[in-house]
Amino acid sequence: MQFSDTILALCAQAEAALAPRFAAIDRTAFENTQKVMDAFRRHRVSDALFQSTSGYGNGDRGRDVLDEVWADVMGAEAAFVRHSIVSGTHALTIGLFGLLRPGDILYSVAGKPYDTLEEVIGLGDGHGNGSLRDFGVDYLQTELEADGGFRTGEILRCLRDEPRIRVVFIQRSKGYLNRKTLCVEQIGEIIRAVKGIRPDVWTVVDNCYGEFVETREPTQVGADLVIGSLIKNPGGGMAESGGYLAGTSRAVELAGYRLTSVGIGTEQGASLGQNKPMYKGLFYAPHTVAQALKTAHLAAYIFEQLGFEVEPRWDEQRYDIIQSVITRSEEKLCAFCRGIQQGSPVDAFVTPEPWAMPGYSDRVIMAAGGFTQGSSIELSADGPLREPYTAYFQGGLTYESGKIGILCAAQNLLQGQTAPV
Repeated sequence: MQFSDTILALCAQAEAALAPRFAAIDRTAFENTQKVMDAFRRHRVSDALFQSTSGYGNGDRGRDVLDEVWADVMGAEAAFVRHSIVSGTHALTIGLFGLLRPGDILYSVAGKPYDTLEEVIGLGDGHGNGSLRDFGVDYLQTELEADGGFRTGEILRCLRDEPRIRVVFIQRSKGYLNRKTLCVEQIGEIIRAVKGIRPDVWTVVDNCYGEFVETREPTQVGADLVIGSLIKNPGGGMAESGGYLAGTSRAVELAGYRLTSVGIGTEQGASLGQNKPMYKGLFYAPHTVAQALKTAHLAAYIFEQLGFEVEPRWDEQRYDIIQSVITRSEEKLCAFCRGIQQGSPVDAFVTPEPWAMPGYSDRVIMAAGGFTQGSSIELSADGPLREPYTAYFQGGLTYESGKIGILCAAQNLLQGQTAPV
């Protein structure tokens, strides 16, 4: 793999400028690793917990201790983590259906949720298939301010005026929107405001892409339920499937009833040999997230220098692993993603093409040359084919491999290519 002298010089310039940021990321990774290892020690994690169960999974000690470890790490009263949860959207569906009842209102206070939740909520044509709307759950939404802050006054008025609001939903990451990611402190402030006038309301946070980026999680600032996917940050690149839900005991209990059935909850569910990669993934997660963050900072610097608009900017504090690059054209978006694919460890020879991906309203181009299908903590990039043609980049199991992917994408764009060489 050969890179031009121009690209290599720009990379060296970026790394010199980013040295203080990289040092701060390493400090956060150390603190989070310490937190994980303390939880492992407190809950006496041992080789015996890695054994497999089948059938009902009754008495699966490895599963039960992993739940306790997760609750400890997340600063929550309870948690469950299961390899059988297929995605972040699945995990969110479990949580929302667990907490909402007919006649309730789901209230999103951070604008439009991620595209794949539209069908779950029942927005647009998403009804008749068992959506929340089909079960009599209504939906309200308040946009964020232009600067990325909450419209607290409007939110509190809605809560006072509409007693049917049962879940206040907060999406931490930007998803496919050109907005800033929310930090834990911001999330805590709005939760405190909500609970101050409506303590009966559940506060639910889509935590995808944000785990271990800071030293606190939303459960530690009052969230009733935080939800995420193991093939993003908290699986550390080791878990090959799964998701988690963590929060108050009652919220987790209700979500557990949706996971299996009322009366069973989290007490059954065979681990089928998946306990070990989930423990191992949690152990790796703080370090792996640090690698992804460094890769994202590098991408921001290089593409900003190449004249693209990026969010966050290279020298900004960031609160998730996603880096957006606004390309302003379908051709450049495709060239970016094809460069990332070319710089991936798996399927580097494949040329990504836009397609009608299930759950999305626009065609999407996706570069995903990882060891686990759909893994966002591995090197990946994607974007919907709509204005302003934004590429959303994330991941990198190692900084070195992430850097190679970034350099391939940059070189692709400089050369005006639409396919790998």
